[in-house]
Amino acid sequence: QVQLVESGGGLVQPGGSLSVSCAASGFTFSTYGMSWYRQAPGKERELVATITHGGIRNYADSVKGRFTISRDNAKNTVYLQMNSLKPEDTAAYYCHARKDRYDYWGQGTQVTVSS
Repeated sequence: QVQLVESGGGLVQPGGSLSVSCAASGFTFSTYGMSWYRQAPGKERELVATITHGGIRNYADSVKGRFTISRDNAKNTVYLQMNSLKPEDTAAYYCHARKDRYDYWGQGTQVTVSS
């Protein structure tokens, strides 16, 4: 069955860095566009970054220049490297896979930016 399993969340101080990963299984990972979304308490889920199956990246304005999305098709894994973290980056981060009419979600990993 399809699985997206996020890992790497945690507590980090403002200005720090953190990397989260999403291991995929149960579908042909290399043919899917992969994204990271986040949802803070009381707010709607928002798109953070996307990488197409061809490697084209797009970012939300709020994270541009600070976050980097990447993928390793050999490991069926997508990554999100987060630098210069701010308290407003605090949220649950979700991995998402999409191709045509198929889309899948992970269970989320919590990232908390606080001193």
